[in-house]
Amino acid sequence: MSQFDNVSVVKKANVYFDGKCVSHTIVLADGTKKSVGVILPASLTFNTGAPEIMETVAGSCRVRLKGETEWKTYGEGQSYNVPANSSFDIEVDEAYHYVCHFG
Repeated sequence: MSQFDNVSVVKKANVYFDGKCVSHTIVLADGTKKSVGVILPASLTFNTGAPEIMETVAGSCRVRLKGETEWKTYGEGQSYNVPANSSFDIEVDEAYHYVCHFG
């Protein structure tokens, strides 16, 4: 799917890591929340509360989930799952566009 229809957008951006990651929260008609954002070139660690599915919209990244030693590469059209109450390391060499699906 290339777009979300009938959504509300939280106007204030979520800005992390001194602007290296910027996203906006969207709320679908059924109340489901997602974030749509961009990570600029960086090596970052994110913590999760809820489980997340990270959908790659454009660009690519390398990801290492908490407790794993292997890095995995994801490109456009690919997704990866992050468990609740966990973390992941992400390395980005070019602008990485994503949708984060919560729950």
